[in-house]
Amino acid sequence: MLQTTETPVKLEHAGINENTRHMLEKLKIVTVIGSGTMGNGISHVFAQSGFSVHMMDVKQAALDKAVATIGKNMDRQVSKNTLTEEAKQTALGRIVTYTDMAEAVKDADLVIEAATENIDLKIKIFQELDKACPEHTILATNTSSISITRIGSYTKRPGKVIGMHFMNPVPVMKLVEIINGYATDATVTQLVYDLSKYLGKVPCVVNDYPGFISNRILMPLINEAILALQEGVAGVEEIDTIMKLGMAHPMGPLQLADFIGLDTCYSIMNVLHMGFGNQKYAPATLLANMVQAGFYGAKSGEGFYTYTPGSKDLVVASRFQNKTWKM
Repeated sequence: MLQTTETPVKLEHAGINENTRHMLEKLKIVTVIGSGTMGNGISHVFAQSGFSVHMMDVKQAALDKAVATIGKNMDRQVSKNTLTEEAKQTALGRIVTYTDMAEAVKDADLVIEAATENIDLKIKIFQELDKACPEHTILATNTSSISITRIGSYTKRPGKVIGMHFMNPVPVMKLVEIINGYATDATVTQLVYDLSKYLGKVPCVVNDYPGFISNRILMPLINEAILALQEGVAGVEEIDTIMKLGMAHPMGPLQLADFIGLDTCYSIMNVLHMGFGNQKYAPATLLANMVQAGFYGAKSGEGFYTYTPGSKDLVVASRFQNKTWKM
């Protein structure tokens, strides 16, 4: 377990609402549940912003890998002169790793769950958090689609349960989608809103409907691109090029699906489909087949494109290359 020393968070330049300043000054320890891509990114941002971070995962090896990743990402900031070496070392010193949840949260003022996008797992985690956390602790989830109201209903503090949906990569992306559950207290929403601003993010508050705003709009777009590929309307490269050059998207929808993870896209489409009961949200058969076959995108090495460690070349997967023309 890494050691840390608490440093008071400085709020004088945060530009926050005066009504929540006092509450924010008391918010010193943030526990992040999960050390994967989102978990280590969230830990990175909070530690860099002056908070003591307790990062928890079930395996110490995963935590060690996460701390190393944070260090490498901070090295990149140092090389770009957006962070000093001293600030990097201070931030890393604020991160403590835990494999025991009760220990990780016993003094937490805010907990952010960043585990796998699975409703049963999240409910189990929140039930454990509700029992182990102090009464004042706010429980946030980084879920990208699952109902905040439903998660909160499994706790005895639904007013303190809220969605805090960061975007990947967390240290770079400015948006935090804040999701109110039906029972979330307005004071909690205001606190999380002002906290997000203090972190240097742009918070947007939305209400609790399937997919919220980000994925209610994004995932059907990705799914439609997959349907177009499935129906033979165009190839992978053509679909992505049309959206990049014609619509000024920085990344085509199929490449973005690979980046997000096709299993995650499939899960979110199922949440939308079940939540709205509308056939337009049904996941494409091609998407379902790829997930069932283990082709998850970048993290598995193949999706709509193939991914070779150390290479940045964008290569269409061989199964989608059977065309007679070249771009």
